[in-house]
Amino acid sequence: MTQTKMIQSIAEHLTFEEFIKQKPSEGLWELHDGVLVEMAQPKGKHEIVVSLVNGNLTLEFKRLELPYGIPSKALVKSAFSEAAYLPDVLLLNLDNLSNEPYWDDYSTVTLAKSIPLVIEVVSTNWRDDYYKKYGEYSGIGIPEYWILDYLGLGGKEFTGNPKQPSVTVCLLDDESEYIKKVYRGNDVIESKLFPELKITANYLLGV
Repeated sequence: MTQTKMIQSIAEHLTFEEFIKQKPSEGLWELHDGVLVEMAQPKGKHEIVVSLVNGNLTLEFKRLELPYGIPSKALVKSAFSEAAYLPDVLLLNLDNLSNEPYWDDYSTVTLAKSIPLVIEVVSTNWRDDYYKKYGEYSGIGIPEYWILDYLGLGGKEFTGNPKQPSVTVCLLDDESEYIKKVYRGNDVIESKLFPELKITANYLLGV
């Protein structure tokens, strides 16, 4: 996730509908529990990691001839709170976008069937990715969620002791809860969505 730059104080608690109509046209914005949040310009390494992920995923879904795409600024709306997030990488099932009520006007998805995979690249506000969005994305029912922590900023349960760059892959189980597996170094990442995608944690994190 791009580092949070500013939280704008607003007297009125914003609903999602108010957010998408009132958010400024300039900059990148998310809605966190009814609060408008501006995202800071990401750092260079952050963008390199995003580029590596986008390139590898695109090659794989094109090879498999899947109806997928990766938008640049689409939002994911929470299923149970006034929140909307701008993931670093959002893989969309293009065939399901016709069922999305906010897609045509606001580039926003709400349904698990539209989101085979979502990825966040960790910045200093790492708790958002490991806790807040972890809960929100599982609540939507997104089947696969990757957390790419190239600086090893997250808690020790995710990044080890001492902390080190890590990839956490979260797969949704039959009870709609994520099962986490952490990859580091030359560990080959295991994706349920792309089982033939053989890339290591170090490669994906640009280490």
